[in-house]
Amino acid sequence: MKKITLLAATLVAITFASCKKDRVCTCTTTPTSGTAVTTKTTYFESRKKDARLYCMGSQTDVTAPVANTGDKTTCELK
Repeated sequence: MKKITLLAATLVAITFASCKKDRVCTCTTTPTSGTAVTTKTTYFESRKKDARLYCMGSQTDVTAPVANTGDKTTCELK
């Protein structure tokens, strides 16, 4: 019975553990005129949840108070 309890506790601990590894965020900026630009950002030793928050935080519709360029940036975590 002790072995089963220990095994179950180990499985639960593994399930809740976060897998930290290098994550890559690819962002594409599409200007109203011109060519789209793609950039890649690597988040080292990060959890998927954290990297996704950082990556999606980079995703914007740029509307500057001085000049509205209309640029759009879309990001995807790979």
